[in-house]
Formats: sequence, structure tokens, C-alpha cells
Amino acid sequence: MKEIIVGKNDAGQRLDRFLSKRFPAMPASLMQKWLRLGRVKLNGKKCARDVRLTEGDMLRLYISDEYLETPDEQVAWRRITNPELVVVYEDENIIVLDKPSGLLCHPDERETVNTLATRLLAYLYQSGEWRAEEEGAFVPALCNRIDRNTRGMVIAAKNAEALRIMNEKIRLREVEKYYRCLVKGTPSPTVGALEGYIVRDEKEHRVRVYSSPRAGARFAKTAYATLERRGDRTLVECRLITGRTHQIRAQFAAAGWPLVGDGKYGVLSRGERAGQELCSYRLKFVWKTDAGALEYLNGMELRIDDGFGFEENKVQII
Repeated sequence: MKEIIVGKNDAGQRLDRFLSKRFPAMPASLMQKWLRLGRVKLNGKKCARDVRLTEGDMLRLYISDEYLETPDEQVAWRRITNPELVVVYEDENIIVLDKPSGLLCHPDERETVNTLATRLLAYLYQSGEWRAEEEGAFVPALCNRIDRNTRGMVIAAKNAEALRIMNEKIRLREVEKYYRCLVKGTPSPTVGALEGYIVRDEKEHRVRVYSSPRAGARFAKTAYATLERRGDRTLVECRLITGRTHQIRAQFAAAGWPLVGDGKYGVLSRGERAGQELCSYRLKFVWKTDAGALEYLNGMELRIDDGFGFEENKVQII
């Protein structure tokens, strides 16, 4: 028998959804059967699968331990003894990290331990802000992500309320994201916007850009301003109007100005180092709707050194 006390971060969830997230090894069909048989009790009573949990509820599970185990990949963070993180901003609700180029945001089939997400969990656990043993289904999570070989700022939420609000703000485009990149050639016009329709190719792990709508495509728009010509290359500032996979890389390549070092969407020149010259260097929180517990972030702007050595007094606003 296993006992769980529902905490604040898991309150409000349906019981079945809580169980499926907390115990991924538990088959949905068996969960429904055990609920019908009363082998899952809420505050000592048999309960329905769609009951909403409240903080302080007591769950008792009369279920074999094999279905209550946590998969190894979900506790990979325990193997990190020294979580190397560069913290740009942190408070009780969110943390903004400077992800280095070469580091994955989330685990994949090739790397399950050394990622930004697992480093974050190790950091919060070791600092005492997140007690994995006391939580139910909630795990601190990244709110946005950037490509492995892109450097820059990633927002993470420490609690369920902050995660819900920040995800909604990103969806509503109330978090402005600015990038700088080095491209081959010179974009024309020097200030403008790239628009198109992006289709993901899951087999090739890349996207394709089209000029007109088509099945499965999503609209993508990137505003840009050229900052400085550097030989046959140009430093460009971008603002994401939408946030699609590989958006900046794919759109600039499709327009004829691939990013330096981007072998996926361009062709590497002799001696050119692989790894796109792209940095998410600036974030701004611009709330247009109620932000609840995160209202205090409204108007805050965060920046990091983009590494391109550009004189800031030349910046063009886009």
C-alpha cells in the first residue's frame, strides 16, 4: 500500500490524470479497473476517476509496487552531482537560465542525463526548493526551449501555477523573444520581416518553409533588422512573432541567407565550424492580460551578452 498526500502543485487535477503522470508504468486500463474495485481510495473512500484533487487530500493505493515505480529517465537528475547552470534571474516562481550551445533542453533517445531540464531539477533539489519525495505528479519544467546548438535564455517554472501562467503568456505572445545571429550574405531590405508556412518533417528532424498555406503547415513570422556588415556576413537582430521549430534558421536559409555554422539548413564552407551562430539574448515580459501570481514580472526585461561584440548604441528597434 502506498500513501500520497496531495500538495499545492497537484491540487485541481483530475485523479486519473494525476495517476497517469505520477505513475507512467501504470496502464490506463488497469487504473480504471482498480478505481472501480476501490483499490484507489481518496480520504479513505472509493472514488471516481474524474474527481478533482484538493491540497491535503490523502490517497491510498492498494496496487502492486511494479506499477508504482518511476522510470529511470524521470530520475536521471539524481545522477548529477554538480548541476552547472548560469542563472540570469531567479525568484520563488521562475528561473531564467543561460543555456550553452551544445546542451539539449530535454532528454532524448541519445542523452537522458546531461540536459538543461535535468540540471535544473538537480539544482532545485540540491538547493532544497523542490522536494521530489514530497511532490506528486508536478515536476519543475522548462517553459520554452531552444535548439541544442543555440545559446541563450530559457524560462523555467518552479511551481504548477507559475508553469500554467507562463505557458499561457508564451502562447499569447506576451513574452517577447529577441535573438541575434550571423548570416551569410546581406538581408534585403535591411529591416523587415520573413513570413511563411512551416511544415515539420519528423523523420528528418527538420522543417520546410513554404510561401503559401498547405496541409499541416503553421504560419511563421520573424521580424529582423541588420546590425553590422562583417565581410561577406551580416549580424542580424530578430524578434520572434511566432515560435515555431527551427523558425529563424529555416526562414533565413529559405530567404537565401543561411546562418553561419548551420549545416542542417545551409552548407558549411571549408573550415567553417559546425553549430549555428545564434543566441537568444533578450526577453521582455509584456502582459496584456491578467498574470495572477506573475503580475510583478510585467515590464521586466532580461539580457545576456550575446557574444557577438556589437556596440549597443547602434541597435535598431524591431
